[in-house]
Amino acid sequence: MADNALGRFLRARREATTPPTTGRRRTPGLRRGELADRAGISVEYLTRLERGTDRSPSGQVLTALADALTLSADERVHLYRLIKAGSTCSPAPPPPLRPTILATLGALEPAAAAVLTPALDVRACTSGFREISGLGDEQNLARFAFSEPAKTHYPDWDAIATSRANALRAAADLGDPAAAALAFELSVTAGAAFTDRYDTASSLPSATGTERWGAHLLAFECLYVPGEAEHRLMICFSQH
Repeated sequence: MADNALGRFLRARREATTPPTTGRRRTPGLRRGELADRAGISVEYLTRLERGTDRSPSGQVLTALADALTLSADERVHLYRLIKAGSTCSPAPPPPLRPTILATLGALEPAAAAVLTPALDVRACTSGFREISGLGDEQNLARFAFSEPAKTHYPDWDAIATSRANALRAAADLGDPAAAALAFELSVTAGAAFTDRYDTASSLPSATGTERWGAHLLAFECLYVPGEAEHRLMICFSQH
């Protein structure tokens, strides 16, 4: 992260935040102590973040700061990107899909079907899946579930958001680095809508069930694909 961009952003947002009391103040916005109290962290730690001597805050700290600063959705994404820009490691890409798996998807056209990683990345899918999924350019079911478009695309958004958080938690707890990295990202970008579900996750991903996507009521089956990557083949059937 070049030239302490995270610290600059935090300080700029702190100074732009309306203080709790009026009257003469020597500095604009919130004092460090006021922001630290709101976020539940120490003034010393906030000072280190703003000065750039600590550039690796936890997801819990970033979420608390984002809430305390009442960051918008776009500002939360920017905050996460600042952290990501300063990171020197990222999960290794998954291995390429076998030709026979891609051929299976082709044979399933025009049904809605997709190959998913444990972190719910869509590795490949049919045109039918892309058409009804609502994903657009997004390539991850969990990230999409905690975006604004998902709240109108999924009539039962609350249940689906909980299901996606449960799936990420199960994968992260089993050591999947991509799931852990995405959970960290969503803890910042989606805040309590994600962390409240993730922290209390108590069930495993469903291998079968029903979900409403837009106007479609879908029954789905998830079949595990043999191999080291632990991919799943999700096949959806319209109930209308």
